[in-house]
Amino acid sequence: MLSFHSCGCCRVSTSTAFHFQFRTLPSSSLFFYATSYKFRSTTASAGSGFTGGSDSDGDRKLNFSGVRLEEAVDSTIGSAKLRLDSWISSRINGISRARVQSSIKSGLVHVNGRVVDKASFNVKAGDQIKCTIAELQRLRAVPENIPLDIVYEDEHVLVINKPAHMVVHPAPGNTSGTLVNGILHHFNLPNVEFSKDESLSDTEDSDDEVNSYGSMTSSYEGSHSILSMSSIRPGIVHRLDKGTSGLLVVAKDEHSHMKLSEQFKQRTIKRVYVSLTAGVPSPVSGRVEVPVGRDLNNRLRMTAVAGPANSRNARHAASRYRVIEILAGGSCSLVEWKLETGRTHQIRAHAKYLGVPLLGDEVYGGTKSMVLSLLRPRTPISLHGKIVQMVSRLDRPCLHALTLGFQHPYTGEQVHFSCEPPVDFDEILSQLRRIGSENVSFSKRSNF
Repeated sequence: MLSFHSCGCCRVSTSTAFHFQFRTLPSSSLFFYATSYKFRSTTASAGSGFTGGSDSDGDRKLNFSGVRLEEAVDSTIGSAKLRLDSWISSRINGISRARVQSSIKSGLVHVNGRVVDKASFNVKAGDQIKCTIAELQRLRAVPENIPLDIVYEDEHVLVINKPAHMVVHPAPGNTSGTLVNGILHHFNLPNVEFSKDESLSDTEDSDDEVNSYGSMTSSYEGSHSILSMSSIRPGIVHRLDKGTSGLLVVAKDEHSHMKLSEQFKQRTIKRVYVSLTAGVPSPVSGRVEVPVGRDLNNRLRMTAVAGPANSRNARHAASRYRVIEILAGGSCSLVEWKLETGRTHQIRAHAKYLGVPLLGDEVYGGTKSMVLSLLRPRTPISLHGKIVQMVSRLDRPCLHALTLGFQHPYTGEQVHFSCEPPVDFDEILSQLRRIGSENVSFSKRSNF
C-alpha cells in the first residue's frame, strides 16, 4: 500500500506505511487592494518605458493606477504572435501581467478604437493600442491570532497544514479568517500592503500557481514593491482550494520566494494528493492530459476540455492518478493524485472528466444525491441510516494535499513533508470501509 511516515516535529516523509491517524491542531494592520475604475491623467508616451505613476497626495507610492498607454505596435514583431497582455506589460516597466489582465478584462483597453477584453488577443504590427490601468482601492483588514498547524519552519520557509474551509488570500468581502491573516500575525509584521490584483482571485484556487502569486510587503519598504514579485514578505508561493486541506509552503524572504517560484515553473515540486471519489476510475491508474479552462456557463467552475490546449482558452493540464482502495462495493474509491501542472481546480476537473467526481464536490458533480444513489444499492439496509447521516455531513470536496517536496531555497537539500488527512476525511473513509474495502494490488497499477 501507499506508505508514509513522518518524523517528529517537521514530518519529513520516508517510505513506510500508509494509514490515517490524527492529532489536535495545536498583531498590526494590513491593507488590501481591489480594482475600482477611477483614472488619473498620467500617460505613458510611445517608447517611454513608463515605470508607474505617483499617488496624487505626493507620497512615495507607485502603484500604476490610472497610467495610460497610447502607442502603436512596432513593426519589429514581424508576423510573430504576441498576446495583448504581454505587449502592454513590456511597455510599462515593472507592472505585473496580472494587473494588466485585470485592466483588459475591465474593458479599459482599445485596439484600433475597439474595446478588447481578452488578454490572449494577438496584436500585430501597426495596431494602435490605448490602455488605462485601473486604480486600486484600499480595503482594510487586520492580522488575526489564528492557530496555524505549522509542519515545519526555519528562517526562510514555513510549511503549513491548511485546514479545510480556510481561504488562503483575503478578497473583497472576505478580509478576515484567511491564512494570510494568520501568517501576518505569526510573523508579527507591521503595516503591510497586499495587491488583490496580484493574488489568486476567485474564491478558491484563482489562477495558476506561478502566474498569480499574491504579494505582501511591509508598508515602510515603499509601495513600488507592492506590484513586484521580488518583495514578498511573507510570500504565498502556491494555493489550495478553500475546501482542500493539506500542505502549503510559504516563503519568508525574497530569495526563497524566487527559488520556490522557479521550482513551480519548472514543475519540480513534488505534490501528492488523496481523494475520495464517487465511483472507481477506469483504468485504476493512468495519466489524464486534458486541457483545463474556465467553464463558459459558470465562472466559478473550470472544465476539462478535450482537444487543443488553446481551444476555449483552456490550458495544458496533466495529472497522474492511481486507485489505492476500492470502497463500498465499488461505489467509491480512495485515489492518489500527482500533479504535473497546477491549474485551477485541476484535480476536481480531471476527476469529473473521468466520471468520478470527488465526494462532496457540489460544483463538479459529487453531490449528496449522486453519492447516495451510488451507495444505497451496495449497502445493507441496516446501514442506510448511517449512510444518510454520513452523506449529510459532506460539506467540502474530499481532497487532501498529503505530501509536499521541494529543494530548500538556501541549503539546496531536497525536503519532503507529509501530513495525514483530517478527521472529517478519515471518518468518511472509515464508514466506507465498513461497507466494503478492496485494496488494489500493485500488479494492477501502472508506473506512477
